[in-house]
Amino acid sequence: MNALTTYDHHFGGVVTRRSASAWVPDLVAAAGPRATDAYIEFFTATIRNRNTRLAYARACYQFFYWCQENGLALDTVRPFHVAAYIEQMPGSKPTIKQKLAAIRMLYDFLVIRQLVPVNPTASVRGPKYVVKRGKTPVWSREDAKKLLESIPRGGDLAGLRDRALISTMLFSFARVSAVLSLKRQDFYYQGPRRWLRFHEKGGKEHEMPAHHEIEQTIDEYLSRVGIEDKQPLFQSVNKTGTALTGRALNRHNAWAAIRKRARNAGFLTPVGCHTWRATGVTVYLENGGRLEHAQQMAAHESPRTTKLYDRTKDEITIGEVERIQL
Repeated sequence: MNALTTYDHHFGGVVTRRSASAWVPDLVAAAGPRATDAYIEFFTATIRNRNTRLAYARACYQFFYWCQENGLALDTVRPFHVAAYIEQMPGSKPTIKQKLAAIRMLYDFLVIRQLVPVNPTASVRGPKYVVKRGKTPVWSREDAKKLLESIPRGGDLAGLRDRALISTMLFSFARVSAVLSLKRQDFYYQGPRRWLRFHEKGGKEHEMPAHHEIEQTIDEYLSRVGIEDKQPLFQSVNKTGTALTGRALNRHNAWAAIRKRARNAGFLTPVGCHTWRATGVTVYLENGGRLEHAQQMAAHESPRTTKLYDRTKDEITIGEVERIQL
């Protein structure tokens, strides 16, 4: 396993973490082997999603570091301690709510294991946060088309990959994690058309027909490389950019590649991996698509989530604002 080291400026200390194991704070280790075993079991046995595991492990490590700095032990934490921690925590409201949820879930597990008598977070309320419109930057269809056309094809292997990657996210509404987890065998024929099999959160599989732009860009990419059925479809390239490494492209490198393509095309508009999901949904609805179908394609549990990506009302809002004239 590759050890990753980060420095946390707000909570102090160099943190070393491994991709398949949870951090064990000193405060937890000081509570004895039973507490240590329960802590590791919580992250490795009850949380299957790797990204969630890392986010929750980071949140709990930071909390217990703060507790240790304030002279607390695992079983002496009280609700007012948790409330004080939440009050001084930096970050956005969604981040604070996520961290509180991680700590609450861990303490529930520790109560079940009879390591603490009660859950001190049970009565602590997080910040109120209501969202009716998503914050993900959405591009116009013209800008999205211009960006795709600006990416070199020809002999540029990374360009072929990036064009196929962006097209897949844009025309399928898929999460970047689902796209990057695609194997070669997940792009397959069903009758005369190609289909995509996405592996979504919670172990769910989501299959849908591939848009013709996805078919074209992935076929161009695959014509240059040899990828076995069980290998990642979107892979990193070597330093010279002439061959694939066999390793799946990670989210950070995908984000960096997308920003580089946008910058090279002369765009100053904010862009990220999620931009293409939101842009695809918006363009689909602008073209008369139905919300329930967009929900199904995006693999959302609730239409409310899909509605957050819908920016079709933005033009109406701008038009109404411009009516204010002196």
